[in-house]
Amino acid sequence: MKLYSKQDAIEQMNRLAKADIPYIFIIDYLQENIFIERIENVDPYETLFSFNSVSNSTHSINEKRKDIGLLQIGKNFSYNKETDVSNIEWHYNMPLFNSYKMSFDTVVSNIRRGNSFLVNLTCKVPIATNLSLVDIFYNSKAMYKLLLKDRFVCFSPEIFVRIDKNGVISSYPMKGTIEASVDRAEEILMNDEKEAAEHATIVDLIRNDLSMVAEDVKVDKYRYVDTIYTNKGPILQTSSKISGHLPDDYQERIGDIIFRLLPAGSITGAPKKKTMEIIAEAEGYDRNFYTGIMGYYMEGCLDSGVMIRFIENEDGKLYFKAGGGITSMSCCESEYNEVIQKVYVPIY
Repeated sequence: MKLYSKQDAIEQMNRLAKADIPYIFIIDYLQENIFIERIENVDPYETLFSFNSVSNSTHSINEKRKDIGLLQIGKNFSYNKETDVSNIEWHYNMPLFNSYKMSFDTVVSNIRRGNSFLVNLTCKVPIATNLSLVDIFYNSKAMYKLLLKDRFVCFSPEIFVRIDKNGVISSYPMKGTIEASVDRAEEILMNDEKEAAEHATIVDLIRNDLSMVAEDVKVDKYRYVDTIYTNKGPILQTSSKISGHLPDDYQERIGDIIFRLLPAGSITGAPKKKTMEIIAEAEGYDRNFYTGIMGYYMEGCLDSGVMIRFIENEDGKLYFKAGGGITSMSCCESEYNEVIQKVYVPIY
């Protein structure tokens, strides 16, 4: 796939949509590395995607096994047809708590000084598994799945924005997590003051973001609970739906609309610009494509997901990137444990 600069990407997305040519897009967190390709031209031996009903991975796993020589993901991560996904080996080494606390304290210090109201703090978690990246792609159950050969696999449950043929744009920010096995889990999650405040902040941010590109923006559904199933057991997450109406010429301005909304509010915080500076100081690593977005355009519609639930191959070692929102009410131990909850694969 061709790599574009930001301005070239905007123009290409506008041009293809205006001509009603289906394409996919992959945009990294800092909008510095951007792939755009006509769907018919995406090479499945380099890039596999499944964005709801649109996918280039329609062959069965058994059919793909015939081509395994072309689907190797790094020296040690070729697709293993003997892998038993009912017996997953899954090990991770969380950053030392004191190390996480240093990043957490940097964030909280900035919040207390009024530099931010909400910061999405993330970290890299080394993992070891008997699953290859291709195994994970084919066996994960997620709305948005993406694999870039030799680089990463993503299996995200979070919608970024959707646009329908009537020009209605909708966003579904996801904030608030708890293990479903906890007694009265949903009640605890919905009554948690910190989680409620965090969710309210992100909904307000997304509402303001959509107001930059759309009219009649409103919150259609507030703080509903979804169950996400994983190899470690189910977890509950809260989301909201916010929507608005785009101008009649939205189709020829798709690129401008999408980039106006980036980066995603749910993985940065508020206000965005200053919060991104705090993130860079606190995290100490490059997110790359993690927390970017991925999606497709087709027949006047657009669907996209936030690149969370993300495993990256760095020089033959696997890292799971995960995090959560920090507010003035956050407890370091609770946030650290929330990161642990998110280090999973949706294979069950």
